[in-house]
Amino acid sequence: MNDPKIIVALDFADSKQALEFARKTSPSQCRLKVGKELFTSCGPALVEQLVDSGYDVFLDLKFHDIPNTVQKAASVAAKLGVWMLNVHALGGSAMMQAAREGIEIVAQRPFLIAVTVLTSLSSQDLKDCGIDRSVPQLVDKLARNAIANGLDGVVCSAQEATALRRSIGSGALLVTPGIRPEWASRDDQQRIVTPQQALAAGASYLVIGRPITRHDDPAAALESIIASIG
Repeated sequence: MNDPKIIVALDFADSKQALEFARKTSPSQCRLKVGKELFTSCGPALVEQLVDSGYDVFLDLKFHDIPNTVQKAASVAAKLGVWMLNVHALGGSAMMQAAREGIEIVAQRPFLIAVTVLTSLSSQDLKDCGIDRSVPQLVDKLARNAIANGLDGVVCSAQEATALRRSIGSGALLVTPGIRPEWASRDDQQRIVTPQQALAAGASYLVIGRPITRHDDPAAALESIIASIG
């Protein structure tokens, strides 16, 4: 079974650019992530177009609200045929359980994962928010709670992947943003690793955006990264 490890973050402002990228690549090469900017601009119609084109779509809207609202939102997302969606683990147990119940309405339910700590945040940032735990401590706590509430895995930095494999087991999905090939810039990411390092650490899937989408030749950049991870 083909299981592409790269999830390309479609960091585009409109559907024309997103669909152009999709036409230049293949569902056998990668999966696609639709985030807040693109979804706000284009709505569910683009998600359905990408799904109809054969792509597995990760709908990255990070639901974080009262349980009833999140349950309904997750149900709507599941009906779009997405491969994966996410919530914020800081939303709590009841909210995560509600999201899980919401996706059960479809025969082939999507994966449901939880965001632990954004890769743009440092331990000092957490202190500024009134959280006394370090980033690794908070990530571990939130990840264990997500798995305990029936989620399929978490979003985390690859720098935390090895520890999380010990903490939440080999069956959980670890989806890792903040991936940068050696030739790419850091942008606004703080806790970053290369694709090879991320997979070696135990990551299940690698979210890569700007190093691919802002490259002069996005398709070639994607092929280069695929070749680098074998």
